[in-house]
Amino acid sequence: MAHSGDAPRVFDLARELGFDLVGAAEISSMRDTVRIVDGLAADLPFALSLGKRLNDAVLEDIEDRPTQLYFHHYRQMNFFLDRGAMLLADFIQKSGFRAVPIPASQVIDWKNQRAHLSHKHAAAAAGLGWIGRNNLLVNPELGARFRLVTVLTDQPLPAGEPLPFSCGGCRACLSVCPAGAIKEKREDFDHLACFEKLKEFRNKGYVGQFICGVCVRACGREAVKAASRRD
Repeated sequence: MAHSGDAPRVFDLARELGFDLVGAAEISSMRDTVRIVDGLAADLPFALSLGKRLNDAVLEDIEDRPTQLYFHHYRQMNFFLDRGAMLLADFIQKSGFRAVPIPASQVIDWKNQRAHLSHKHAAAAAGLGWIGRNNLLVNPELGARFRLVTVLTDQPLPAGEPLPFSCGGCRACLSVCPAGAIKEKREDFDHLACFEKLKEFRNKGYVGQFICGVCVRACGREAVKAASRRD
């Protein structure tokens, strides 16, 4: 018989599969914050948030634009995330609950830059990090050097606590942003400028997808540690 006591096993399995960040949030009252598409799994109140660390050596190869190596790594990372989410959703289902794995990188509304949900906001609610000046989720240990995926479920999961904004005095991402999209205040992030630069990178043939990676490279472990020391 299924019971909520299975929840820790879900977390253990996620780590066995290779996920570096694992957390959960009760999102029934924050569907707008997590930006879940209307009608999507409305009766699944829990979000299992999962993160996988990016390869540091691949990121260090990035300078002022994305590389073909990063593009390949990005696609392989999405495959890892989607497969892991699928396996965990299957495990939850076999435990007697319902679960929906949400694609790691599937935009369904390019004009408004919307996916099925915001993985970073789900992860922030789960306490895996905070939304930084770079408009990415920033983790205290990994910076922004990871990618996320989410599983929605009706299995009761132990929820984490959101972390406060902690970029502090670190502004490593501001000066390197090729679009000038990152501002002093995180709420002033220029989404349009960012997207236009992504289109430029793709149109010039650097990569075949709307990705960059420059601010991800800048937001590393040492930058976050430096910020915490200055606070």
